Amino acid sequence: MQQTTIGGLKVRLTGGVDGRGGGQGPLVILLHGFGAPGDDLVPLADAIDAPSGTRWLFPEGPLSLDWGLGDARAWWIIDFARLQEDRAAGRVRDLSGEVPPGLALARERFLVFLKELPRQLPIDFQRTIIGGFSQGAMLSCDLVLHTDDPFAGLVQLSGTLLAESVWRPLLPRRKGLHVFQSHGTLDDILPHVGAERLRDLLVQAGLLVEWHSFRGGHEIPESVLTRLGPFIIKTLDG
Repeated sequence: MQQTTIGGLKVRLTGGVDGRGGGQGPLVILLHGFGAPGDDLVPLADAIDAPSGTRWLFPEGPLSLDWGLGDARAWWIIDFARLQEDRAAGRVRDLSGEVPPGLALARERFLVFLKELPRQLPIDFQRTIIGGFSQGAMLSCDLVLHTDDPFAGLVQLSGTLLAESVWRPLLPRRKGLHVFQSHGTLDDILPHVGAERLRDLLVQAGLLVEWHSFRGGHEIPESVLTRLGPFIIKTLDG
């Protein structure tokens, strides 16, 4: 694995022909969730089946959270107190009508990253999958709708419908895009119903969604990884 900086973001790169992202193989870009360290998803590169020579790129959120628990990163700041209150009260969190104040800045930062990416790495966007977990899933979905880069696929691991007023009119532009989406029925951070609403919106707009619901919480279980591998292979080699 190697660490470098692309478009102002620290990234970790692995896989490829040398274990450091070498070669010109297909690319999988995965964004971590809120409060996770920048290397949180790196182990997935060894746990998921993918075409030979696949490179894995893990960008690190630009915001550092002062939690006193080691490296904790974020793409934008969330109202953590409200999250805790909703969980304590048993209220179902519905973020579909919200456009977080930091979303636009996070998007702009990542669009700079995507513009710089081809200058530093050989990349064919038609053989590139982008996605993430939780907040990283939300940002990757938002990014796909705000760029013309012809991504091969989108991965939504425990994400949710966010900023529906922004996303809904943009979704038809991505008709035919292959999407992998998974969510736990017992998720108390981002309720299952929000993921279902996102799935339905994607399908209505003509995106091709492979949906996996599992009995579990806010996580990426082994059952999801075993299904994500074939999706990646099919999408990149198809």
